[in-house]
Amino acid sequence: MSLQNGVDSFLRYLKVERQLSPMTLLNYGRQLETVVRMLEQRGIHEWPRCDVAAVRSLAVSSRRDGLQAASLALRLSALRSLLDWLVGQGVLSANPARGVQAPKAPRHLPKNIEVDDVNRLLEIDINDPLAVRDRAMLEVMYGAGLRLSELVNLNLKDLDLASGEVWVVGKGSKERRLPIGRSAVTWIEHWLDLRELFGPEDDALFLARQGKRISTRNVQKRFAEWGVKQGLNAHVHPHKLRHSFATHMLESSGDLRAVQELLGHANLSTTQIYTHLNFQHLAAVYDAAHPRAKRGKH
Repeated sequence: MSLQNGVDSFLRYLKVERQLSPMTLLNYGRQLETVVRMLEQRGIHEWPRCDVAAVRSLAVSSRRDGLQAASLALRLSALRSLLDWLVGQGVLSANPARGVQAPKAPRHLPKNIEVDDVNRLLEIDINDPLAVRDRAMLEVMYGAGLRLSELVNLNLKDLDLASGEVWVVGKGSKERRLPIGRSAVTWIEHWLDLRELFGPEDDALFLARQGKRISTRNVQKRFAEWGVKQGLNAHVHPHKLRHSFATHMLESSGDLRAVQELLGHANLSTTQIYTHLNFQHLAAVYDAAHPRAKRGKH
């Protein structure tokens, strides 16, 4: 099997059988296209000739060319998944990428938006329907800590405004039911009063001017513009609102497990990365909660 034929068959499998998202397929395709080119430059044109030495050489060359650790990890992950699949297809007897690890990427904590700045951001002058839509999106994003994809994929049927909840489909097609808060409910109701003005083409909750489901790029652009208009010093983007939601919830409750559930994280360690409580707050939580915290104050 040629390199490109193997990649094409693998991507077809991911699309049809695994039903991965278009963005994931695009990322895998880009990385594997580069892998094929690099292997062919080394005189390797068939997958059975790809051995451990070739994979290591590919990783070293990628780093030497300036590829960041996170991108290299993605490249090796895509290659590893492809080779696992080829083993399952009987093309390979073993996966030569199994023993090759990418260097660990440093974990950079995203900065959250302070509560006062969030309040200022959300005080949008509702002088046109698009402003009402944007206010509703911002309220829902911050009110429920949604991912950007979860926000744009919301449909009317996903709403339960009476209970103040929404159903979202997160990573791995996992569904979760989330509270969104009274303010978000109020602004969704304002937006629904105006939604028909856009000539909706489907069940999408949030629409672009043309009546189609709003795109992720459009949401990013509008959020950034509102950050500037409202005088925030920090760049406003959807993930920063999600991170701010997690940080503010954790600072108020101290309940990491509950925040994990709200964010839809499979692992608690992922939730810990999203939070950056200062030591004073952690000390206050400890003093208030731990039985032995006040041992010297009798």
